[in-house]
Amino acid sequence: MPHVTTKFDRPDAALVEQLSKYSSATIHEAQGRLGALSSSIKPVDHTMSLCGPAFTVRCAPRDNIMLQVAIAHARPGDVIVVSAGEYAEAGSFGDVLANACVAKGLGGLVTDTGVRDTLELRELGFPVFSHSVSIKGTVKETVGPIAQPVLIGGELVRPGDVVRGDADGVVVVRREDVADVVGKSQDRVDAEAAYIEAYRSGKSVIEVSNLADVLAAKGLVIDE
Repeated sequence: MPHVTTKFDRPDAALVEQLSKYSSATIHEAQGRLGALSSSIKPVDHTMSLCGPAFTVRCAPRDNIMLQVAIAHARPGDVIVVSAGEYAEAGSFGDVLANACVAKGLGGLVTDTGVRDTLELRELGFPVFSHSVSIKGTVKETVGPIAQPVLIGGELVRPGDVVRGDADGVVVVRREDVADVVGKSQDRVDAEAAYIEAYRSGKSVIEVSNLADVLAAKGLVIDE
């Protein structure tokens, strides 16, 4: 008989809240250009945003029975992360399950398969990031693991790792690295603010980025 566990460590909620203030791109760059899920996984609406500990689930393609199990056992604030083989031709999640998620206070859903009812999802405001949009229905046949590491969008996501999604995409941060990445993300934001101020003061991008010597070493000659 299949047996699953729903118990895993989650990062401190205050740290998750701090991480949510930074964009997915900033976090990706701050942690050494790591953690970015495939660019094929995008929000149903560009205004959607999520940040929370991953509640992972592995589903068979075109089958959402374990997704429903995951929704039933996830905690408020958790983000359901679904690995289903990058199968585009299935609408495995829609407005009915989204309402179940909202009722439980879940933080969002990230999936490498398809979703549907996108108009209703936008109106509901529940953050959904998916590989595709498809009206095709799913079956409820194959049981599998939940709260175990999954591969999604080319990245390994473990239960309790933090996923951050916004208009540009999704990035994962290892749960033990969240505090460090928060600090590095703020450092990057501060540095970028300094670059912008330098541009506004009249400096060129070549000056600000110290590119003159680099370009000269590569033999680039610019006739002005």
